[in-house]
Amino acid sequence: MEFQVGEKVIYPNHGIGIVESIQTRPTPTGKISLYKLRILSNDSRVWVPQENADGVGLRPVITASDVRKIFNILGDGTIEQHSNWKGRFKENSDKMRTGSIFEVAHVLKGLTFLAKKKALSFREKRMLDRAKFLITSEIAEVEGKTVAIIEERVDKALNKTFEAAPKPVRQKPVGLRRRTSDA
Repeated sequence: MEFQVGEKVIYPNHGIGIVESIQTRPTPTGKISLYKLRILSNDSRVWVPQENADGVGLRPVITASDVRKIFNILGDGTIEQHSNWKGRFKENSDKMRTGSIFEVAHVLKGLTFLAKKKALSFREKRMLDRAKFLITSEIAEVEGKTVAIIEERVDKALNKTFEAAPKPVRQKPVGLRRRTSDA
């Protein structure tokens, strides 16, 4: 996909950026065309080779119909995740790197649910914060609303999932079960 100067794009794990310029630079193997992006959240500059833009997950900002899909994901009542930390962290890291806002929504939902049950590790807490930032900032951009308003809507959708999520059935240990008589 090709982008134009001035267009807003999403750079995975960093959020919204603006294409400031498209430049051709010499390399030892020839010339390469690059997008120069300015990341809005921290005003940093990133150079992305045009031919590798899809490979790094550079994409346009989502549409209004995509926003509805995100809220459906956040509030659908399903939570899927690895039970062990290592597998869960790898799976979530892979989802965050894809650049897909829908994958980021799944990470946000899973880690928020986990955070309600127990304290997250430093790395998972940081990932949770990043996922929430990426979701809220992109939706705020699309809808032209403040991040605070979008955060409230995201929290409401997540709460719908947690209210609908099945509670684990807790069984007594075998040695403590009551015996019933056959008489």
